[in-house]
Amino acid sequence: MNDATATDFDPARLADYLDARLGKVGGLMLERIGGGQSNPTYFLDRGAGRYVLRKKPAGPILPGAHAIEREFRVLSALAGTDVPVPKPILLEEDAGVLGTPFYLMERVEGRVFSDCALPELAPAERRPIYLAMAEALAKLHAVRPDAVGLADYGRPGNYFERQLTRWTRQWRESPSERIPALDGLADWLAEHLPPDDGTISIAHGDFRLGNMLFHPVENRVVAILDWELSTLGHPLADLGFCVMPWHTAPEEYGGILGLDRARLGLPEERDFVRHYYSRAIPTPALRPFHVAFALFRFAVIFVGIADRARAGNAAGSNAADVAPLAGRFAERALEVIEGRQPFDI
Repeated sequence: MNDATATDFDPARLADYLDARLGKVGGLMLERIGGGQSNPTYFLDRGAGRYVLRKKPAGPILPGAHAIEREFRVLSALAGTDVPVPKPILLEEDAGVLGTPFYLMERVEGRVFSDCALPELAPAERRPIYLAMAEALAKLHAVRPDAVGLADYGRPGNYFERQLTRWTRQWRESPSERIPALDGLADWLAEHLPPDDGTISIAHGDFRLGNMLFHPVENRVVAILDWELSTLGHPLADLGFCVMPWHTAPEEYGGILGLDRARLGLPEERDFVRHYYSRAIPTPALRPFHVAFALFRFAVIFVGIADRARAGNAAGSNAADVAPLAGRFAERALEVIEGRQPFDI
């Protein structure tokens, strides 16, 4: 069995389960989707139906991690809004079927861009892609959680304080070697935590170009993917996370820092942020704290990837390769807060 068809579960057992739940049609094809570091994901063809299956990874995981049940819930809540999401089909929380809980959603056809420089596109096509992403984010933040049954999707208020505590604890408890820049960044963020302003939205938690599915030919987002980190939060957490490419280099997970963006047709950070604000409901201003916090959180995510790689249960084949990026992202965050990187919005 090759990498594309390899699974950590019995496909025949899945076929029997889906026959019982969705009706027997005969035939099932699975293809592992590469590139993800978190929940194993598969294209699934069954009769005329085309789906995507996401499941928790096998092996020990951190408490609260890989929350596919939350993914399914938020997709179900947003399915009736203008936020572009795939249609959820079913959730199975019984680990006895595939070894871990999983869910099924409809497959949406579109384009995924993993490199923020968008090398596969002509220069004139690049700016509209970024602006479409800003519009999709504004649509998400415009949804009132209580209007779609998500009033209890997280604890409202003090979002950055709670998130900083969570991610700092995850870093402190990691068995990875200490990273001085990451320790220093955690201390700075704790000392410069802004007061809670009461702003609440549905926060995606990982809103970036690689988690967008764009229309096959049009410059618009047709599906926002990977909702496992979503919660009730602050819109500036998503916005700060979304502007990280302007603060990381191409070799640092595909950022665009240092590129000739004017020649390449890539927008500046201020253009992206202003476009978001032109479409968003009233939202406080983005500050260096929010960008530094986003870089910190992603650095800790990289640490978690490295920990899972050592444990032998990372979902992505390049898990060990991205581990050194934890220190690089921490250093980039320090550059933002020390003014050694431009922050002009």
